[in-house]
Amino acid sequence: MGALHEGHLSLVRAAKTSCDAVVVSIFVNPTQFGPREDYGQYPRPFESDCEALRNEGVDIVFAPSTEEMYPQGETTWVTVEELCDRLDGRSRPGHFRGVTTVVAKLFHIVEPDAAFFGQKDAAQLANIRRMARDLNFPVEIVGCPIVREADGLAMSSRNAYLNPDERRRALVLNSSLRCVEREFGAGQRDARKLRDSGLTIMTREPEVRLDYFEIVDPETLDRIELIADKTLVAVAAYVGATRLIDNVVLEP
Repeated sequence: MGALHEGHLSLVRAAKTSCDAVVVSIFVNPTQFGPREDYGQYPRPFESDCEALRNEGVDIVFAPSTEEMYPQGETTWVTVEELCDRLDGRSRPGHFRGVTTVVAKLFHIVEPDAAFFGQKDAAQLANIRRMARDLNFPVEIVGCPIVREADGLAMSSRNAYLNPDERRRALVLNSSLRCVEREFGAGQRDARKLRDSGLTIMTREPEVRLDYFEIVDPETLDRIELIADKTLVAVAAYVGATRLIDNVVLEP
């Protein structure tokens, strides 16, 4: 959606290592914002975004208008049933319907061989993978690692909304995930106990309002009880008025 940072540019670099041509779409998608969310205020530094992409050697920037992507009177949606209501979808009804609809449109328009998405939006990645599989899109969905600031905060366009005190408090998201990671590394496999440990860390910042802290299958987003395979630990919280997400993947 623009407001590009190093996390976005890492996707470009990953694409360039395996593809002959790279297309980047920039589109602040209105259908994935709720009625009280920040669509109107979302940053749109289009010229500086294009300059960053030129510096990375991107071949095409596709920046359609809202009218191009959503013709007047449009009534067709792409919905991944059940999956769209988990994690972020539970607290943001309709969000993933907007995501999968616009990504399906982008796939039809660009016809990519591979599409690169960041692991930070893990629930989004799961919804897009399932959509591409179910609708037989001939595209490889590539998940790329989270890029972090030096202090561990996951890079996000919304980090710009944080004041200095909120910026400090936001580090609790990463701290809670690192706690779970350490206990997992020490041999703990009980998801409930790991979740409790992460929640304990979150309580250290009472002004950070938790949305969810879940331990789930990374493909189905189903909650799990005992970790035996690759597992997603995901957190979302409000720091002031800004909603942030982060996650780690545990691999036995």
